[in-house]
Amino acid sequence: MTESLTRFELPQSAIPTRWYNIQADLPRPLPVVLHPGTKSPVTPDDLLPLFPAEIINQEVSRERFIDIPEEVREIYKLWRPTPLMRARRLEKALGTTAKIYYKYEGVSPSGSHKLNTAIPQAFYNKQAGVVGLTTETGAGQWGTALSQACNFFNLECHVFMVKVSFHQKPYRRAIIQSFGANVTASPSDRTESGRSILAQDPDSTGSLGIAISEAVEMAAKSGGKYKYALGSVLNHVLMHQSVIGQEAMLQLDRAGDSPDIIVGCVGGGSNFAGIAVPYLRDKIVHGRNVRVVAVEPAACPTLTRGVYAYDYGDTAGMAPMVKMHTLGAKFIPPPVHAGGLRYHGVGSVISELYDQKLIEAYSVPQLEAFKSAVTFLRAEGIVPAPEAGHAVAQVIREAIRAKEEGTSPVILFNLCGHGHFDMTAYDAYFRGELTDYAYPQAAIEAALAELPEVNM
Repeated sequence: MTESLTRFELPQSAIPTRWYNIQADLPRPLPVVLHPGTKSPVTPDDLLPLFPAEIINQEVSRERFIDIPEEVREIYKLWRPTPLMRARRLEKALGTTAKIYYKYEGVSPSGSHKLNTAIPQAFYNKQAGVVGLTTETGAGQWGTALSQACNFFNLECHVFMVKVSFHQKPYRRAIIQSFGANVTASPSDRTESGRSILAQDPDSTGSLGIAISEAVEMAAKSGGKYKYALGSVLNHVLMHQSVIGQEAMLQLDRAGDSPDIIVGCVGGGSNFAGIAVPYLRDKIVHGRNVRVVAVEPAACPTLTRGVYAYDYGDTAGMAPMVKMHTLGAKFIPPPVHAGGLRYHGVGSVISELYDQKLIEAYSVPQLEAFKSAVTFLRAEGIVPAPEAGHAVAQVIREAIRAKEEGTSPVILFNLCGHGHFDMTAYDAYFRGELTDYAYPQAAIEAALAELPEVNM
């Protein structure tokens, strides 16, 4: 019967009741997080100016499962469970012997997977009596999700949007504003860190690291009125996304298949972790034979060309120091259209998984990502966000390899969002205005030369 099915659904009763925390199953624990000033291990009290107590508890927890509050699950019902799709038309277009499945997170009200963590973060902050949240956003998907979540819980929302995306993606900016959030192009003159950057470079196109500095500064100086929320990188954020992979496991069981290859795009790591970590538990604990593949832009190659070292989470050095694969906090990425993948570092969990050789990593040039996204949309009818186009590119690489080698792997990937607000990027692609960009090694080395000295 499943041979003719394309869409695999679950009832709302199947929405996960717990988030999975991979910290419980890592072969070795994550390196400690350090205070940016003292370079000593951070304490919960150090983090209280930025996060509510429950978020801090989840960040450091090594419990395997953490219960999802019923209030959060009720809001999850607006879009969860998301569908698992068999990409039969893409398989036919590629002439591949592989089976391709994708988990489609673009059905969420915000259009991406980001709402999976925005809702619980807003919930816990509301419980703590916070007035509002500050944050950064690259492509605008995280800003969209947090603005919606803050609206649901009657919280203020202040979004510092990377300046190049602020201008490249006006409709993402508009939808953030539609939910009542304040959106500022970063770097800005609203914060000391923003003014400092502008003094050095008045024409700065911005970066996620700079936008984080501004958002962290605003929260830290608010006297507790505001807290800071992050859409990727941190452990609790990646854990919240585990609902994706948990659902996918149930859906693939219904399809009568099991993945041989799992693919996700990587910026900070939330999309990739969401689809991958539940399967990685099986790989670590039960020895499951599955390839788990992270895909990043060639223009911001943190895993494939960065170093595993302690670095600041932001450009101004205000956020805690984390050991991660990094290109250096001073790294300013080129203005490629995959704005959500332009962060200088990768989450500690993803970095540790890569260092322990539990996952693979590859980079994809911008033009290949858009070409692959167009191949996908013409076959499947869904416009991928540019970020997700990188995962599609790797899936196509794997599918073509399977055809050449005469194998029939089952490939699962996370289509983390739709590209309806990215059509200016597609228009530029069709006009031949986009180019590939491989970040110069000399520029990477210059940024890495400013890594902080840590004796750990």
